[in-house]
Amino acid sequence: MQERYIQSARFWLGEKGLVSPFMLKSLFWINALGTVYGFYWYWDQLQKVWDTKPGWMVLLVPDSPTASLFFTIAIGWLWLSPERRLSNPNTLIIRSFVEVLAVVTSFKYGIWAVAMIFGGQAQGDVLNWQHYMLVGSHLGMAAEALLYARFFQVRKGTLAAAAFWTLYNDLADYRFGIFPYLSDVLDDDLSVIQAFTMLLSVTGLGLALLLCGGRRKRSK
Repeated sequence: MQERYIQSARFWLGEKGLVSPFMLKSLFWINALGTVYGFYWYWDQLQKVWDTKPGWMVLLVPDSPTASLFFTIAIGWLWLSPERRLSNPNTLIIRSFVEVLAVVTSFKYGIWAVAMIFGGQAQGDVLNWQHYMLVGSHLGMAAEALLYARFFQVRKGTLAAAAFWTLYNDLADYRFGIFPYLSDVLDDDLSVIQAFTMLLSVTGLGLALLLCGGRRKRSK
């Protein structure tokens, strides 16, 4: 019985299992629903930024749901169009940009949210079931980014564009005060949080280059 579970785990975590129709469909809908919930969770902050800041800043507010949106699109592409050679060059560039952002932002905000929750707990916050739900869902974001990066393609241009997106988002968050709502106990740690956030961006970009890069020749 134990060996059967081990073999099953190896299959689902292996290449065939990860790109099976069941797995891709499941992840597509899980991430799609999570994206909808994430935008709902950010709704009050979106309205506040819309009312008090330049309108374009609204695009930079919802971090985790935007990350899961990129991942949803990337998984949808992998599910519906696994063969890249059938796509035109412009589509491949856009697809690579979305895939790189899916890896970078899903890893980044998956780790970031968990760190903020337990950072707050370390300074006196009492965690409830919603915190643990967020921990589980965001760890899942980071894990799926690492597992599926092998099926995505990175290009120099799209990596540079993704670097601009993520690092500018970090700068805007803390320069204009549009970062996600934090626990009150973390208000005096903003400089450390900003540095940690940018470190996660750089780490995510490095992981995208490392993990996606090995697929480039096989996907041409």
